[in-house]
Amino acid sequence: MPQPNRNIRPLLAALLLFAAIGGGAYWWQQRNASQPQDKYKTQAVERGNIAQTISANGTLNPVTMVIVGTQVSGTVKKLHADFNSVVKPGQILAELDPALFEAQYLQDQANLASAKANLDLMQAKHQRAQLQFQKGFISADALDQAKQQLAAAHAQVALSEAQLKRDRTNLQYTVIRSPISGVVVARNVDVGQTVAASFQTPTLFQIAADLKDMQIETSIAEADIGSVQIGQTVRFNVDAFQERPFSGKVKQIRLNPTVQQNVVTYNVVVAVNNADGVLLPGMTGHVMIGVGKRDNVLRVPNAALRFKPKKDDGDEPVKKGEKRSGTTVYRLEQGQPKALKIKTGLSDGAYTEILGGELKEGDLLITRELGQKKKEGNFGLRLF
Repeated sequence: MPQPNRNIRPLLAALLLFAAIGGGAYWWQQRNASQPQDKYKTQAVERGNIAQTISANGTLNPVTMVIVGTQVSGTVKKLHADFNSVVKPGQILAELDPALFEAQYLQDQANLASAKANLDLMQAKHQRAQLQFQKGFISADALDQAKQQLAAAHAQVALSEAQLKRDRTNLQYTVIRSPISGVVVARNVDVGQTVAASFQTPTLFQIAADLKDMQIETSIAEADIGSVQIGQTVRFNVDAFQERPFSGKVKQIRLNPTVQQNVVTYNVVVAVNNADGVLLPGMTGHVMIGVGKRDNVLRVPNAALRFKPKKDDGDEPVKKGEKRSGTTVYRLEQGQPKALKIKTGLSDGAYTEILGGELKEGDLLITRELGQKKKEGNFGLRLF
């Protein structure tokens, strides 16, 4: 008889344990059912400021960048400018070896002298032919030949003068001069290097007109270009000075679109004042264009615009910067969501302006449903 009593006691303890667990689970389910407001995460409608911006990246460039090349071929004999050299208009930058051009120029001078001597001879012959024709010593045909030879001599002189002028110009082109005032940004040749200008003008120097005035060339998507206006304030920063903010203004919106993989963008030029010279050509500017601002307006979190209950299709969420005539939000009333139609305005990515509707400051809007994950975690008692 003592043996069965010892077997019954563990069984009774196990039954009591399972009963306690089952009761706890039932109590947890009833507690959740009795407090439906715990199923939702909410956030209050509040007043605040909204600043809508358009973000993009662009490259800093001088306003005027002149590429200096050469119109003649030759070997670089001397360099008079280097990187970062400050130059003025007409200042010599480099010299090509002029030996061949000087020889051609001297040859043209000799050809011109020969043509002028021939012209003098043809003029004398023409005068004699006229006298002989008047006295009847030669025919009219002989006089015409003398006139033709004189005209040909005049043409030869003109041709020799044109060739001399051309080769004089080519000789002058062996001296490379700066066309503007500025700073040499790049030098692409060295002494002894041969440059050929037969098919394409080679680049010798790049000169920036003034590094105190620069610009950022950036691309804006067609969905946002309608909000960009000339004169708008632009804030940007560069990786070299991450803690320092810079500013500029929209200078130009270029009409020529760029299409890449069916995405249409437009080039926007931002004017930048670089008086202290810390910004360098080629730096990447992270641009933020302020296209709208509202102060002390009623606003809702964008998470509330994206929320929709399981049994309600709701509306599509609002994207950053998008204006819509109306959308649906859900206000928590007595533990249950109530759909409300509102009219929205500007959005900064986190909050959206309320232009109309039944909402007021302090209303609790549902941003997320917490019960979706809890239902999967409920458990019950199962005995084997």
